[in-house]
Amino acid sequence: MGIESDAVETVAKLMALSARTAPKARGTDVIRTRIVTGEGKTVLAEAMRRFGERHNLGFFLRDAANVAASDACFLIGSLLNDAVGLDCGACGYSTCAEMLDAQREGGVRTTPFGGPNCAVRMADLGIAVGSAVKTASIHNVDNRVMYSVGVGALSLGWLDGCGVAYGIPLRAAGKDIFFDRTR
Repeated sequence: MGIESDAVETVAKLMALSARTAPKARGTDVIRTRIVTGEGKTVLAEAMRRFGERHNLGFFLRDAANVAASDACFLIGSLLNDAVGLDCGACGYSTCAEMLDAQREGGVRTTPFGGPNCAVRMADLGIAVGSAVKTASIHNVDNRVMYSVGVGALSLGWLDGCGVAYGIPLRAAGKDIFFDRTR
């Protein structure tokens, strides 16, 4: 492993710290993170390729190539079985209890993400993602937030209990591999 790759792993750990300490509604932490390196990146990229081929989603194949070429990949998700308790209705249900009941009664999941989800918790996830990529940026690590990586990670069961997840591949090189992408 080169000096840059070692540094990227350190930055990924700092990203986990940024995500953990990001503000969350009612001070309750429902964020889960994981850092993927080495052979794990190959496993993740293959899961993404399979999903993309199965569902005819070419951007999954492109993103899988980015994950394979990255130095590390930071995964971040939000626990599914949680609600803030505000009964705000943003999730589509009148009360948080109704939303949580709908989650339990959902049966077999046929979509990449589980739901319904608490809208406030999804905002918490977005803030944590923003904090993490800010940290990568401060340390000059090229990165890109990817829905497809989160789908791959959830399909592998890597963020236990999470209903929604994203992945952020990280790379330190002379050229940003996430900039001039095809497909």
